Amino acid sequence: MTDQEMRNLITTIVTALLSHPEDLKLELQETDDFHEYLLSVNPDDVGRVIGKRGRIAKAIRSIVYSVQYDGPKRVRLTIVD
Repeated sequence: MTDQEMRNLITTIVTALLSHPEDLKLELQETDDFHEYLLSVNPDDVGRVIGKRGRIAKAIRSIVYSVQYDGPKRVRLTIVD
């Protein structure tokens, strides 16, 4: 999977949860070991993305981490609040 395909996957999953989808921002930071996607949403939507006890965030990460990414680096999804 390429960077653009990963962005589309994350955006598609998260947009369905949001009241303010226009405020969604997704940035990529590359480190030696990871492609780290930084997800930021409207403050009103943070709870919707994280869910009770982090269940929704965990489910989103499970989907994202299960996808085979091109190259040796692993993918990390961080929700910035």
